[in-house]
Amino acid sequence: MTFMLHFLVWLMTGFSTGHAGAEQPCVCKGQETFPVPPANKATLFYIQRTPNTNTILYDVKLEKGMPDEEDPVHAYWIRYQEEGQQEDLSFIQRNYAYGLKSKKLSADKYELRFVSYKKLPFYLVKAADNQFHVLATINGRNIHVSRVFLQIEGGSFWLPNIVCAEVKGTDPVTGQEVIQNFKP
Repeated sequence: MTFMLHFLVWLMTGFSTGHAGAEQPCVCKGQETFPVPPANKATLFYIQRTPNTNTILYDVKLEKGMPDEEDPVHAYWIRYQEEGQQEDLSFIQRNYAYGLKSKKLSADKYELRFVSYKKLPFYLVKAADNQFHVLATINGRNIHVSRVFLQIEGGSFWLPNIVCAEVKGTDPVTGQEVIQNFKP
């Protein structure tokens, strides 16, 4: 089981219900030293995790202003630990950990599910600002997700020990920043 699967299992069982996560708040450590990747109008959100600063970005792929029907989101690395180069996900990363499967629901709405855990939906939606965002329900509250940070201490590649997670985004109604920290 990859750490992404472990995180998504935790997210589905504790974070989204508002029970386990709400009872065990934590403060993620280390993310303040991580670089903020360059964003453009296509950038949806990114994932960062310890033990290194390599970052996975998710961009919307547009054709004539609408998402590509077959593959609306492109996921790729920024390899900060090397030379800061962009690099596509490997076959294993794309198909077993960080890749997204999409399902078109309407012209401007797609359901997205991580390949590592299909039970937790995210939604690619065209928002009031005419930009595409990823929407998730966190503790019963809809947010436009901009960042996920995972603090990992020990464990293994297949089953990391996630001690704290932070999801950051904005409330689509108020525009206020939302940051949720939880201990798995």
